[in-house]
Amino acid sequence: MARIRKEKSIIGKVDSMSQKLVIMLVFPIFVSLVLMLVYAGRYHNAIKRMETIANLKAVVSEEIPESVWAIVSGRETVVESKVYASIHEVHETIGEIMERADDEDRLSLVVADRTMQTLENYVNQIRDNIETGRPVVENEEVMNEIRDVASLVDSMMNEYIAREINSTANRSATLRFLILITAVAEGIIVVLAWLLRNRSMKRTAAFVRQPIDRLEEVAAKLAEGTLDARLNETEVAELRNLTHQVNIMADRLEEMMDKSHQDERNLRKAELRTLQTQINPHFLYNTLDAIIWKAEAGEKDEVIQLTNALSNFFRISLSSGADWIPIRQERKHIEGYLTIQQTRYRDIMRYEIDIPEDIGEYYILKLLLQPLVENALYHGIKIKRGGGTIRVAGRLVDDMLEFSVSDTGTGMTAEQLRNLRERMMKGQPSVSEGAGGFGLVNVNLRIRLYYNQPEGLRIISDEKGTTVSFRVPCRSREEISENESIPG
Repeated sequence: MARIRKEKSIIGKVDSMSQKLVIMLVFPIFVSLVLMLVYAGRYHNAIKRMETIANLKAVVSEEIPESVWAIVSGRETVVESKVYASIHEVHETIGEIMERADDEDRLSLVVADRTMQTLENYVNQIRDNIETGRPVVENEEVMNEIRDVASLVDSMMNEYIAREINSTANRSATLRFLILITAVAEGIIVVLAWLLRNRSMKRTAAFVRQPIDRLEEVAAKLAEGTLDARLNETEVAELRNLTHQVNIMADRLEEMMDKSHQDERNLRKAELRTLQTQINPHFLYNTLDAIIWKAEAGEKDEVIQLTNALSNFFRISLSSGADWIPIRQERKHIEGYLTIQQTRYRDIMRYEIDIPEDIGEYYILKLLLQPLVENALYHGIKIKRGGGTIRVAGRLVDDMLEFSVSDTGTGMTAEQLRNLRERMMKGQPSVSEGAGGFGLVNVNLRIRLYYNQPEGLRIISDEKGTTVSFRVPCRSREEISENESIPG
């Protein structure tokens, strides 16, 4: 089995490279951010703890001794005093701080908390002394102890704050060191990312450049005429459809060139058949015989008329090798032909030519109308009992020349009309189309090829007769003189 080529995408490769670069660059930034957030949180918590302890210092060293002294001096009762609330507040606050503090900083708080218990015991002693009516001197002595204990708690708190400041300073040094390491690592990663980016760009460029070079090579060969050049399948997803379309274009171009060569051969056959028809020996013999008969009968004017008609007929048919002639010459051509044929078919053929003089200077492809007239005569009028009329008309409509050749002959059956249209559609000129000369198929082919248009002849036929018409662009002498052969 053939190995299936893995499809790769340019966008996929660029996306993969971008993801790697983003990860390499974002990771150290993310680490630095996390470290800064962690240490910033620790800073914030340490400052908040020191602020709380600082507030407790005022409570321990000032508020509690003043409240106790108010009790001892009799200004307040134990119930009225808030000394116990203050002591309990200090207890709870120290307990909360001990839960969040480091082990090395917790020792001072443990001592301070136990000392606060001693302070509370002294306050209880003063309360009991007051209740039992002991002398004030004893309470004053206890008051001195309370001040000493409060001072001791204050010093413990100072020691804790000092430890907290020292720990914060150590964290700051550690953070600075980590930031420095991270910055160095990020610099290294940026350099590595740049190298990776350059390598990936080169590989991606080579990945894309190779099929594009091959595409340019095949396009150049096609432009030079090497129509068998084809592209191999590519693994680049974005170029796969383009490669396929280029191959299809090359196939169609080759088909079109083959068809063009075939059309050219068909055209040459049609032109050859046209020339052969114009030099039909029977037509020439019959015309010369008619001239002889007229001469023997002494009909001098008709001899001159027939001779001029025959001369014009062949002169315009040849046209010095030109493909394009003025409409006035085409009209003169069919007039000469009809004049000659009316001599032979005087009793059965009548004709009318309605081509205005104002379009006579426009150019058309020669020998388009005469074959249609010949077809109308031999396939319509000649075989109809009593003969009929051939009418040739021409008009200029919206920069288009419209011509029609109608006859009142026998017309065609539906089957004959369908077969004729099929032959015209295929564009297959026939060597012999019967007594009507080279036939409508060849005229249709010449119109389509020379005027580069999809439609040639339009045919309508029934038992009342047949009408053959066509439309072609209006061209002046100047429009065709650069590229076409025209008579001087």
